[in-house]
Amino acid sequence: MVVLGTWGEGRRGGSVVYIWASDRGRRGKIYSDHTPPSCPLPSPFPSFLSSLPPLPPSLPPFLEREQHSCDGPLCFSPAPSSPARGGGTAGESDWHRSLHPFRGPTSTCKKGKKGPGEKGKGGNGGGKPPSGPNRMNGHHQQNGVENMMLFEVVKMGKSAMQSVVDDWIESYKHDRDIALLDLINFFIQCSGCKGVVTAEMFRHMQNSEIIRKMTEEFDEDSGDYPLTMAGPQWKKFKSSFCEFIGVLVRQCQYSIIYDEYMMDTVISLLTGLSDSQVRAFRHTSTLAAMKLMTALVNVALNLSINMDNTQRQYEAERNKMIGKRASERLELLLQKRKELQENQDEIENMMNAIFKGVFVHRYRDAIAEIRAICIEEIGIWMKMYSDAFLNDSYLKYVGWTMHDKQGEVRLKCLTALQGLYYNKELNSKLELFTSRFKDRIVSMTLDKEYDVAVQAIKLLTLVLQSSEEVLTAEDCENVYHLVYSAHRPVAVAAGEFLYKKLFSRRDPEEDGMMKRRGRQGPNANLVKTLVFFFLESELHEHAAYLVDSMWDCATELLKDWECMNSLLLEEPLSGEEALTDRQESALIEIMLCTIRQAAECHPPVGRGTGKRVLTAKEKKTQLDDRTKITELFAVALPQLLAKYSIDAEKVTNLLQLPQYFDLEIYTTGRLEKHLDALLRQIRNIVEKHTDTDVLEACSKTYHALCNEEFTIFNRVDISRSQLIDELADKFNRLLEDFLQEGEEPDEDDAYQVLSTLKRITAFHNAHDLSKWDLFACNYKLLKTGIENGDMPEQIVIHALQCTHYVILWQLAKITESSSTKEDLLRLKKQMRVFCQICQHYLTNVNTTVKEQAFTILCDILMIFSHQIMSGGRDMLEPLVYTPDSSLQSELLSFILDHVFIEQDDDNNSADGQQEDEASKIEALHKRRNLLAAFCKLIVYTVVEMNTAADIFKQYMKYYNDYGDIIKETMSKTRQIDKIQCAKTLILSLQQLFNEMIQENGYNFDRSSSTFSGIKELARRFALTFGLDQLKTREAIAMLHKDGIEFAFKEPNPQGESHPPLNLAFLDILSEFSSKLLRQDKRTVYIYLEKFMTFQMSLRREDVWLPLMSYRNSLLAGGDDDTMSVISGISSRGSTVRSKKSKPSTGKRKVVEGMQLALTEESSSSDSMWLSREQTLHTPVMMQTPQLTSTIMREPKRLRPEDSFMSVYPMQTEHHQTPLDYNTQVTWMLAQRQQEEARQQQEKAAMSYVKLRTNLQHAIRRGTSLMEDDEEPIVEDVMMSSEGRIEDLNEGMDFDTMDIDLPPSKNRRERTELKPDFFDPASIMDESVLGVSMF
Repeated sequence: MVVLGTWGEGRRGGSVVYIWASDRGRRGKIYSDHTPPSCPLPSPFPSFLSSLPPLPPSLPPFLEREQHSCDGPLCFSPAPSSPARGGGTAGESDWHRSLHPFRGPTSTCKKGKKGPGEKGKGGNGGGKPPSGPNRMNGHHQQNGVENMMLFEVVKMGKSAMQSVVDDWIESYKHDRDIALLDLINFFIQCSGCKGVVTAEMFRHMQNSEIIRKMTEEFDEDSGDYPLTMAGPQWKKFKSSFCEFIGVLVRQCQYSIIYDEYMMDTVISLLTGLSDSQVRAFRHTSTLAAMKLMTALVNVALNLSINMDNTQRQYEAERNKMIGKRASERLELLLQKRKELQENQDEIENMMNAIFKGVFVHRYRDAIAEIRAICIEEIGIWMKMYSDAFLNDSYLKYVGWTMHDKQGEVRLKCLTALQGLYYNKELNSKLELFTSRFKDRIVSMTLDKEYDVAVQAIKLLTLVLQSSEEVLTAEDCENVYHLVYSAHRPVAVAAGEFLYKKLFSRRDPEEDGMMKRRGRQGPNANLVKTLVFFFLESELHEHAAYLVDSMWDCATELLKDWECMNSLLLEEPLSGEEALTDRQESALIEIMLCTIRQAAECHPPVGRGTGKRVLTAKEKKTQLDDRTKITELFAVALPQLLAKYSIDAEKVTNLLQLPQYFDLEIYTTGRLEKHLDALLRQIRNIVEKHTDTDVLEACSKTYHALCNEEFTIFNRVDISRSQLIDELADKFNRLLEDFLQEGEEPDEDDAYQVLSTLKRITAFHNAHDLSKWDLFACNYKLLKTGIENGDMPEQIVIHALQCTHYVILWQLAKITESSSTKEDLLRLKKQMRVFCQICQHYLTNVNTTVKEQAFTILCDILMIFSHQIMSGGRDMLEPLVYTPDSSLQSELLSFILDHVFIEQDDDNNSADGQQEDEASKIEALHKRRNLLAAFCKLIVYTVVEMNTAADIFKQYMKYYNDYGDIIKETMSKTRQIDKIQCAKTLILSLQQLFNEMIQENGYNFDRSSSTFSGIKELARRFALTFGLDQLKTREAIAMLHKDGIEFAFKEPNPQGESHPPLNLAFLDILSEFSSKLLRQDKRTVYIYLEKFMTFQMSLRREDVWLPLMSYRNSLLAGGDDDTMSVISGISSRGSTVRSKKSKPSTGKRKVVEGMQLALTEESSSSDSMWLSREQTLHTPVMMQTPQLTSTIMREPKRLRPEDSFMSVYPMQTEHHQTPLDYNTQVTWMLAQRQQEEARQQQEKAAMSYVKLRTNLQHAIRRGTSLMEDDEEPIVEDVMMSSEGRIEDLNEGMDFDTMDIDLPPSKNRRERTELKPDFFDPASIMDESVLGVSMF
């Protein structure tokens, strides 16, 4: 800063001083002010100033003159007691650095004191923001145009953060109070607060007072603030906010942060804000403080490096010979080291202030986001400056927080630890932490949050790489089984752990095997290890899941099909142990899964959301893999089939390989002879095996090879036709001998017929065998079984299945091509005959036969229902088949006899012993399929809906086994016909009631478990109707109508003085009364009165209690709608959080008008219903009255403490006697309800004002307020400081260790040992925690 001179006279006669403020000579500006005679210059006054020559009339063109309207004096203040290190120039005097135009007090003035001229005409009194050069009202000024504030600049994110910070530093160097005020308002505005800290507040108020003032001015219209707002702009703002703090410290690290002013003010402000009850302040200031700490840690690290370099230079210079030693250099190095040490001490003080004032409180804050910020940043500190922070004193916070109740915080703990364990040089410092918290990390692999579990497994993988001795075998096994997890990221992470543990190490002797292939290659032992692991994991038998888990990390191993093939075909080497039969089966299964994964490029079923679009690189890899698979196994597969032809399990897996071949290679690679060998092996396998799985695998293989797009089609088709011809001829010949009259079929003939029928059925599943006309022979076989009744069950089962395939293939043929009327009639005849046969077999003595007939019959009825004509297939109308009532009854009887049975009743094992758990699960799965097949007929209206009554009544009894199926059936039937569904529900309750009467008689105990179970089922049924009463209005009314008629259906033989026999059913029916609208309740009540006599209404005995309770349920809630309107209007304003302002008179009038209109509308609707009741017999035929949306909507459920109605409850009248429902009485009731509602609304408004006032007082007092769950603004904090917030400079007394940066490597090592912060006594010490952990 250079003084150019004096020039002219001021408007009041004082001399004008012009000063050129230069920033390293880059730019210059003229600042001016004058001194009135009444305000002499302060003393001491620079003597040379008055001796400067006056400036010329015309100023140099490179100087920019700024005119100011301020008339205040130019003030000089003594320089700060401790000049800033590195700031200014050597020849710059103290008063130059402390010169502040247009300002009274300087930055070093104590807050609360006023400087001369502060309240003058041109001063900064009245709380206005200070002005200064390039400033007006706290904003930048340039050529008379107001620039944006710092918050707006950072929010826009368009300017480079470096230039933004440089501009602020330039402003700070000129006037640090103004710049700091701008920075303070920046933090306030980043918190979403609309308040502004003025210069007056900055000078005269403590931080706690400023924060309290800003809390009162906080905008309560929304709970959002910049850090939580949605949208790309606000997401970018958070990163810009953090970047600004980091750049600010980096640019100030050589001078400004050591001036004992800027950092003290910022840290003091952030500490106070971080202890605020306002979430926005606490969240924003904690993030700022943690980022500030991170930047200071970086500065401390640089200081440490510089100190080591300086010390090394000093030692090198001192070790020189005396003649060559430069004493001046030694003194400079000593001085530099001293300054660096002083700077490091100050950085330590700053970090201690932030750590003790912010971190130790906020790392256990009530808000998970704040806790996550703290843990994330401490991880950065330990990784960045491990010498200072990577010790047990800081690691304990991460260890404790791993038990946090929020997954987000636990996730930050794991990611922080991953950064530490990744660096193997830090392992020695993590030994104690690992030993204490290893078990917790292992248990987190089963975390309910999948993201946390994934990171826990990754962390254990890093721990494994750093030291294999740390994790025990039990720890590893806990991770191993996760490779079978259905969640793919968890499984992949576990697969990587497994690979690192078992497959990544190689023995030294394997180095020479790297170039070998096959059985002698390096992967041979690894493949065996994979097989051993798969077999040892007995609880999991899903090889596809294991392969998918390791696919990303062990691709080379899993794609070494040549090695797998060699292990299967080649003989073991000398001294090598051969694979057992079980190991060979496991290897074949794993090999099949790897081939499927490579060919399909998507995870197995149950793991993943479906197929994704492959990239170009993935498609190329897929094609290359399929080519490699085809070239290898086109040759090897016939050999493998020949070797394992008698093993059903191995052959079944091997026969699936051709599905993934590139069949074109058979032609291009001249591999036709290998194709012929494959077809011969498949033919031999078909002749040898009768196992269904093997035969279906052969059928699918033929289907995959019989592709007309490839030239091999003719060759494969001929082979297939020859095989089917032989099977068909053999079956016809055997069947003719088998069905000869007068001869008893022997077992050998039956076995031959069954084995041939199995082969034909398996091939008919995937191939069209219509030209062999298999329907006639199968029909003859099934008809003979019905007539004689001694047909073997397996023959009947496969004959039914084969006939089913015949009909389906004929239907497909007719649908796909133009067909004649004769074809339709022939198919119709065959289908009807087949359905009759299946119906006959429903009464078979064998359960398996009955289940097969039932399943096929349901499928046939579903396929040939009216749905067959959908999609423009009207020509298939002759094929539509609707089951008659007898068939529907038989199907329902089968379900009741074979599905709704106790678990113990289904134990029909051959040896008579109890089935094991797996068999029970399989049996339950089979029964669920049977029930689902019948429920589909109900849903698609193939059978009548009332047949579902027998299904619905089992809802509670078999809820665990079939509850989901029955509930979904209810939902679908309600979508089809609401009224018929309701009638079905009430019918099921009536059936249960009748069954109870048959067992216990009419004098049953209404407190019995049976009757209570029926009531509970009715309650569950009522819940399925949902909350929208208008949608189910007619259905509920019809339900009540049927229930009332059923209750009064059977009169008492003893006379009218005794209740009807089914009167107790009204107690069950009352469970549905809450689903009626008020108007409908009155209508139903009038309908009930038609069945009641005058004597009934006077009865009060216990036997009449069901009638009385049902009547009360219809009469209760007469004011429900009015009350719901008031609750609906005030629901958003009933909580403490949502009360924004005092309700105005106009608003109250609007609310009262709405209540009046709704009440009148309800009354008119009631009158309309009453007038129509004279002519209509059932409420379902009545027109829906016009109601407003407020009444239609279910009122929001309010907590008692949030609702005005809990303070001023509305009295609901419960009518005990029947009312005279005429128009006049209704109008009178409506008027009374209006008056009561108006009074309650006025009371609610008064309560609103009181609560609002109490809220404001509570905020001013700084009391703890729990935040609302929906819109959090003020809340209780897990750990808060004292009620009165004091400046950080006034001292901090926390029971927490100090941050002590490590000394220089050349300095003397400390000898004292640090305490064990992981000691259980230390963890549980209240002085350490202050409050209990989560």
